[in-house]
Amino acid sequence: MIQTQCFECNMLAENCFVVSDETKECVIIDCGAYFTDERKKICDYIRGHELKPVHLLCTHGHLDHIFGNEIIYDEFGLLPEIGKADDYLISDVEKQARDLFGTSFNLRQLAVSRWLEDGDVITFGQHQLQAIATPGHTPGCMVFYCQEEHVAFTGDTVFRMSIGRTDFPRGSFEQMLKSLQKLSSQLNPQTVLYTGHGPQSTIADEARYNPYFRSKKHSI
Repeated sequence: MIQTQCFECNMLAENCFVVSDETKECVIIDCGAYFTDERKKICDYIRGHELKPVHLLCTHGHLDHIFGNEIIYDEFGLLPEIGKADDYLISDVEKQARDLFGTSFNLRQLAVSRWLEDGDVITFGQHQLQAIATPGHTPGCMVFYCQEEHVAFTGDTVFRMSIGRTDFPRGSFEQMLKSLQKLSSQLNPQTVLYTGHGPQSTIADEARYNPYFRSKKHSI
């Protein structure tokens, strides 16, 4: 059985997850830790529970989801794994900072250890996560789905009763709607959704109550 610990990070209240099982291997998903105390809490949790990080996964390349990648590399030697179509975001983080925030965060540029494609499998301990491509918020957005445990980490594709923005450069509302339909058809209705911001939800609740899951529109 997997254990999921959430850490709320940075000025945008992003959710970082440390996911482990009985083997003590773990994956870190969307390490947006920007402030020193956030970074310390995550590292202390991993070390305090004697976990062994084996993957650093990114649902997409926006800064608020990757601020802490450098501390994970420094402390545990892991480089990020991310959807290939988000290479334009993660390959020049300072350009992204200027374009999206109009400032510089003095982040180190890290190499990518693996470019993820739709259907790729990430293994840790006795569990697997399937990478499901969900473009819309960004072209390379990924949802990480553990079919055995009926849990998914959705990043900014799905929020509780909402979705991520599609008005950023290279975002697409039409693609987002197709991605939501894909999730609704592929994931068990009881799947718990751990979102990139805010509280968790389920596929069943989103399919029933989230207007974007029920929308037939193909444009904003």
